[in-house]
Amino acid sequence: MPSLLPNTSARSAGLLAALVLVFASALPASALPGGGRTPRAIVEADSDLPPPISGVDVQEHLGEPIPLETRFLDSSGEEVRLGTLLSKTRPTLLTLVYYECPMLCSLVLNEQVRVMRDLGLELGKDYEALTVSIDPKDTPGQSSERRRKYLQSMGKPETAPWHFLTGTDENIRKLADAVGFQYTYEPSTKQYAHPAVVTVLTPEGSISRYLYGTSFDRQNAKLALLEAAGGRVGTSVDRIVMSCFKYDTATRRYGFYIFGFIRLGSLAVFGALATMLIYFWRRELKKGATT
Repeated sequence: MPSLLPNTSARSAGLLAALVLVFASALPASALPGGGRTPRAIVEADSDLPPPISGVDVQEHLGEPIPLETRFLDSSGEEVRLGTLLSKTRPTLLTLVYYECPMLCSLVLNEQVRVMRDLGLELGKDYEALTVSIDPKDTPGQSSERRRKYLQSMGKPETAPWHFLTGTDENIRKLADAVGFQYTYEPSTKQYAHPAVVTVLTPEGSISRYLYGTSFDRQNAKLALLEAAGGRVGTSVDRIVMSCFKYDTATRRYGFYIFGFIRLGSLAVFGALATMLIYFWRRELKKGATT
């Protein structure tokens, strides 16, 4: 009769392995060999977002003014006071970039051009644009080159009110701090780390809204400009549409505003009733005149 010892030993070994697995699964991760926290490098590698860069952020200063007294050089090399570049009747799209930026600044400005083309608002009539370099080494010659490039891409003449400025580190910092635009210089790469944002200014130079990223919604940009203008630009239809949307600070987008819609609906019903009453009143007057 064959011996049962080998089979018994195999069963015992299998049972022991199962018990070890059950015991191990019941232990916390920190009790296992090599257990504990997942290394930070692995967590960051698995994340969709890059690790944050110290000193790079946007601190929103809604309603606060920009320093209108600061002075910069325009694309022709002339010194200008920032306040003189605002129209006083139209809102302004403000971008802070630098001309030697290898990628991000171009993405922001290209997206701005794309949105400006599709806004349904006209540069110079409904709004203006202002771009300021954060690098004090940038020159008016570079401003002129970038200005010509972007105006041509929009099919706009050289006289269009999109100003490109350079300036001293002191004045650049004053403007950036007022806007809440936090950036830092990396000596190892000789580049600036900075956020991607377009700031919407009121005609008087106060901060109204921020448009974030390298891809922002055309409708949000248009509503932000209409809101910043306080009803002074756009068509009557634009102003009606504006009353049906409200800015959501959580999502940083404009959402449908039910009470605005109800208010417009009430006005429409009132208008219809008034028109109907006028019609019947005039018909009664005509009947009285013929009898």
